[in-house]
Amino acid sequence: MFVKQFLTGGDRNFGYLAADDETKKAAVIDPSYSPETIVTFANDHHYEIQYIFNTHNHFDHTNGNKTIQRMTGKIPLQFGGKEVISGIIIADDARLPLGNLEITILHTPGHTNDSICISIGDAVFTGDTLFVGKVGGTDLGKQAKEEYNSLHQKLLTLPDNTRVFPGHNYGTVTQSTILQERKTNPFLLQPDFEAFVDLKRNWLDYKRKHGIA
Repeated sequence: MFVKQFLTGGDRNFGYLAADDETKKAAVIDPSYSPETIVTFANDHHYEIQYIFNTHNHFDHTNGNKTIQRMTGKIPLQFGGKEVISGIIIADDARLPLGNLEITILHTPGHTNDSICISIGDAVFTGDTLFVGKVGGTDLGKQAKEEYNSLHQKLLTLPDNTRVFPGHNYGTVTQSTILQERKTNPFLLQPDFEAFVDLKRNWLDYKRKHGIA
């Protein structure tokens, strides 16, 4: 499986091209500020874009939708949307073919109600649900609880060697694995939800104490 990561602009946003090596069928995740760059790369390397996904409906992830739809003829897909050819609804555990691979949609509410992570092969594209060493912003109540459940009941059930590709370049490295996040991400190391929320509440102090940018 091939993954190309693009630093697209905005608030250190990442966009992605993920493809089946053999068939060259590809999906774009969060084209955001640089859809032209991603489509040009796909064309130059003979990848055929089958799908476009937004991990959630925030402007910094969706603002390239009109341009990439015009360039590819593909309608960007978000949670609750329908894939035109198959009629598949983008919902939890929805599965779409990508050449010899399969895309699995994980509904991961928390940062937003419509947040999804996109699992393809040995990779998962986590949007603003999970970053390298951090997690997405929420309130300290219902959203935080939903995010906590999404992290522990969805993402941390993936194989340890699953590569993690986040929606922003907020960590010390640009990608990680489920095992690495399980072992080092301070939010995932908390013993329970109350401790998770307490870390969110005191994150600025925690960052200062531990030298985290």
